[in-house]
Amino acid sequence: MGKLKGKIAVVTGGSRDIGRAISIKLAKEGAKVVVNYFNSEDGANETVEHIKSLGQIAIAVKADVSNLREIENLKAQVVANFGAEIDILVNNAGGLFARKTLAEFDESFYNLVLDVNFKSTVFVTQAFEPLMGKGGSIINLSSQAARDGGGGGSALYSASKGAVSTFTRAMAKELGPKGIRVNAVCPGLIGTKFHDDFTKDEVRAKVASVTPLRREGAAGEVADLVAYLASDEASFITGNNIDINGGLAFS
Repeated sequence: MGKLKGKIAVVTGGSRDIGRAISIKLAKEGAKVVVNYFNSEDGANETVEHIKSLGQIAIAVKADVSNLREIENLKAQVVANFGAEIDILVNNAGGLFARKTLAEFDESFYNLVLDVNFKSTVFVTQAFEPLMGKGGSIINLSSQAARDGGGGGSALYSASKGAVSTFTRAMAKELGPKGIRVNAVCPGLIGTKFHDDFTKDEVRAKVASVTPLRREGAAGEVADLVAYLASDEASFITGNNIDINGGLAFS
């Protein structure tokens, strides 16, 4: 089996797109996987069935990870099924929800975007870090938008991902003495439902045309990077926000 044999992984927002690809990749590498979801029950079940078809173990657990009580319920389900120890935490849950300009913001929209993208990362990490020992790995999903401000109408999304990137660096310092590594991946244009819903085809084509590799990325390519960071092969890598954007923007 692969480089994650015997490890237990929790993936928030694991029911589709990048989250599904991560869940499946971690399973292929030998991990037992908890696929968290909120709205996409069918997608979560499909992800779990795919993993089981590989001969691996996975469960789907519904929880709104922007809600502290539901995070505790998620944790309780993980402990009940796999015991009081995990090795890998992937904070993938997030969303843009709508493209809005400054004049169009209201408090409820602000709370929605910040809660789902940043609050969830903070409090899921707080809940699961006590279950992690030396060699544990936390991987947060940030974004190229955290560095360049994103496309039009994505200011709050970009700012929330900037917070994720900074939180990643802070947690690397705080948790490093415990032997827990914390990194983030920062995808650029990845061909997912996110961009199907919120990015015009002509914009996607233009971005791909100026990307050095001349294409969009794939969810599986992000998953490959996450699996590497989760493994002992990345045992001296922590506090990094790693770009995966085909060369469109450099650190």
